[in-house]
Amino acid sequence: MHIVETRVAGRTCVTQLCNGVEIGSRLTDNKTVEDDYRFHDVFHLANAAVLGWSPCLRALFKVKRKSRPEIDENEDGARAILIEEGVSTLIFHHALRLNYFASVKTLDYSLLKTVQDFVNGYEVSRCPLWQWEQAILNGFTVFRKLRTHRRGVVTADLVERTITFRPNPDDR
Repeated sequence: MHIVETRVAGRTCVTQLCNGVEIGSRLTDNKTVEDDYRFHDVFHLANAAVLGWSPCLRALFKVKRKSRPEIDENEDGARAILIEEGVSTLIFHHALRLNYFASVKTLDYSLLKTVQDFVNGYEVSRCPLWQWEQAILNGFTVFRKLRTHRRGVVTADLVERTITFRPNPDDR
């Protein structure tokens, strides 16, 4: 995913491109005081890579499981998307107080339990706390790099369960 920060009509926003196709809408921070939340889709990429779960990305890439109506509605539907967005926002606000987890090696148990409770009843609830911790910390590692470079290429490897960042080739 190529992630690029631009200015459009006086607003700072982020655009995502995959294979040259714009994915989703341009994102702003949606907040008076800028905090770079516009880069938050990297958390969905981390969830997909590490947890094997992201109803948000399934919707953006139009790969919801339509052939299985119950899964499409319950695991890939609007409520699941809102749950994932809520988890991302909750963790982001926690990370703000800790410099975006820059020097954090482990997350506090209460945060991880809150996340686990929040996703209870969804397929991702089977993921152990250590896997959530890995998804969150790896996502924030990439997020901090995006904050520094303001653009780059993020690769979510769904087989190796990794997420990586490299600066945009045009920036070298």
